[in-house]
Amino acid sequence: MAPHGRSRSRRTIAAHSAGCRWQREQEVAGNNSVSMNQHVLVTGAAGFVGSHLCDFLLAQGARVTALDNLATGRLENIAHLAGSPGFHWVPGDVENRPLLGKLVEEADLVIHLAAAVGVDLILSRPVESLKTNLATTAAVLETAHAMQRCVFIASSSEVYGRSEALPYQENADIHLGPATTLRWGYACSKAMDELLAMAYARQYHLKVAVLRFFNVSGPRQSSLYGMVLPRFVRQALLGESLTVYGDGRQTRSFCHIADVVRAIYLLSQRDDVFGEIFNIGSEEEVTISALAHKVKQTTGSTSAIEYTPYPRDHSGDYEDFRRRRPDLRKISRLVNWKPERNLAILIHDMVAFEEGKQGKLVPAGPCG
Repeated sequence: MAPHGRSRSRRTIAAHSAGCRWQREQEVAGNNSVSMNQHVLVTGAAGFVGSHLCDFLLAQGARVTALDNLATGRLENIAHLAGSPGFHWVPGDVENRPLLGKLVEEADLVIHLAAAVGVDLILSRPVESLKTNLATTAAVLETAHAMQRCVFIASSSEVYGRSEALPYQENADIHLGPATTLRWGYACSKAMDELLAMAYARQYHLKVAVLRFFNVSGPRQSSLYGMVLPRFVRQALLGESLTVYGDGRQTRSFCHIADVVRAIYLLSQRDDVFGEIFNIGSEEEVTISALAHKVKQTTGSTSAIEYTPYPRDHSGDYEDFRRRRPDLRKISRLVNWKPERNLAILIHDMVAFEEGKQGKLVPAGPCG
């Protein structure tokens, strides 16, 4: 049954001429056709990125179906959308093929964000995590191909691996470590997702694009899976020591979630993105040590900064990178996108969000 009970007796998928700006045409009132707003299926919608993307798409007038099994997503991330016009929450697994097929058929565009999140999860549950990343992407691509729908696949800067050719360009070589080191599992799973997406584009002419995210952060992000900035903010507000692994001189480039979802939206309005990979991130590098000091300054915390070796339970399966910075020329040329919010704004927004939850904060566990 079509969403909202609308007839689907006639549907024109305008992907061949208008990319993801499709508007469904349907017969009503004596063959007169009307244009409907874009209907987007977001997998992993209760996650950090997914929930913000749902917010943004709804604000643009799209209809959104949100699919999530809540394995790492949180219902509280989308609770505020309950009852919102155009929003439909579906609890379930991407690997449930009948359910996925129904939802993809009803949508115009699929944005696939569902995944095992972060390197920490890969190291603690490697089999389940790797199977999840590979199987869900395969299911989405196969179903999108069968239904002839456009799809965006979320990937990660992790795929660049050990490469020192900074800033990272989308067509650069990938330099990964040995399969005997589990740390590389996340990078490999995301690289395989990308390769499968490009294979569908090449062999079946599927309209698919890949989004490589670089250290996306912001309000609602959990510290449970190794994400450093929400961990620092939480530790500072609780008066705990800010834990810096290694010497703290490794750098990262953090991008505000509001800029990231805007980038996804701008790409979704184009018909020349398919078969392509796009970096999405910030060019503003900061050392992890400096990041800890910036969080302390913003929160006014007197917490100590504690430098410590990487956790023992990684047992040699973890390898950090000294730098991580994207080349943004490709996406900038295409959609004139650059991040509008700098690191200071990002930290401020995360602190403000966590302070709003101050009464609910409890000391974090060893990986929090």
